[in-house]
Amino acid sequence: MGTLLSYSGLSTKIRAMESQLINTEQLQEIVEMTNESQIVSYLKKQPGFARLWADLDENAVKCGIIEQHLQQTIYQNFTKIYRFANAGQKRFLDMYFRRYEMSVLKDCLRNLLDHREITLDLSRFEPFFNRHSKLKLPKLTECTAIPQFVEALSDSVFYPLLHQMANSGEDLLVFDYGMALDQFYFAQIWKMKNKFFTGRDLKEITMAYGQKFDLINLTWIYRARKYYHMNEDTVFTMLIPMHYHLSPEEIQALVQAKTEEEFESLLRKTYYGRRYEEVTAKDLEPAYTELMRSLLKREASRHPHSVIIMYSYLYQKEHEVRRLTTAVQCVRYGVPAQEAMRHVLRS
Repeated sequence: MGTLLSYSGLSTKIRAMESQLINTEQLQEIVEMTNESQIVSYLKKQPGFARLWADLDENAVKCGIIEQHLQQTIYQNFTKIYRFANAGQKRFLDMYFRRYEMSVLKDCLRNLLDHREITLDLSRFEPFFNRHSKLKLPKLTECTAIPQFVEALSDSVFYPLLHQMANSGEDLLVFDYGMALDQFYFAQIWKMKNKFFTGRDLKEITMAYGQKFDLINLTWIYRARKYYHMNEDTVFTMLIPMHYHLSPEEIQALVQAKTEEEFESLLRKTYYGRRYEEVTAKDLEPAYTELMRSLLKREASRHPHSVIIMYSYLYQKEHEVRRLTTAVQCVRYGVPAQEAMRHVLRS
């Protein structure tokens, strides 16, 4: 009864927010538009965007502004849930929030290491981060070198990892930092879940993240061997060191597969190959998005009074923003609607 009461109000709130997500039919309407101003005007009339975008002038939209506003809707809806959550539920949200911090760090690192001649403007997100994060966005965006950037993170949980990497003496790329941040975040989640959750919440979180990590590992293995021709030792260092439905022996065999046909044969024998017979090796990346969305929606429907209701909504919201971002870019560059929709559905 305690779990039911603690989640009843939050579940109702999230269900209402979920009903406002943009659906496939609306995405089809968007990709058939001829310019970005039409997209802004359309979204401003949708319940999920009307209040958030009320002050956005569709006639003065500059390149990239829509994408920033789309990202902002994720933060705004996260804040709505956070304000409605109790202390226990906020522990999950605090843990989940690290992914948003990492996204900002990766943007900053790309700006520094790829030597982009652009100014990274994060001012739109500063109010949100001031409430939920120790990251100082103005300080980070002013950095012009990695040592300065790392020291700007001295009060954050990311400092020990990035300080060690920056002082390793190796010539590291954005990819190296990004991969290390991902592994750090995933390891923290896997460790903290047993501390924060019990009962149904623990079961749901373990299932959701366990399947997520397995699918990410499968995707990374396939891409690393097929597209980047990485050696086995390098591939192993990239993988998330947690196992759910994939055993260490299966992981090792997949990494050591000599051909795509051998990888496909091994994949078919795994839990995922048996359960999702329609998924092939080359479809792993788009399949990951759809399988996770389906899993989370199913579990949230079955157990609406558990932590999975928050995870499912946040995943769906981020999925919506990815698809809308792709749709906006297709309209911007004049991609035919039919082709644009294929890109959107694979986002």
